[in-house]
Amino acid sequence: MEKKLTRSFNQKMLAGVCGGIAEYFGWDVTIVRVVFVLGIFLGLSTLALYVVLLLLMPQS
Repeated sequence: MEKKLTRSFNQKMLAGVCGGIAEYFGWDVTIVRVVFVLGIFLGLSTLALYVVLLLLMPQS
């Protein structure tokens, strides 16, 4: 079975982007969310990355 990067339906807080990334790589969803939030506070472009992924990733 081929793995596809999709937004998560089960691990959704906002749009399921972090949940989808966590499911795809087998990571804990909390760690992915913390990394995104830390990136926002550190001035990285994780918010822009989140929006791009939201637009590009299909719903599971």
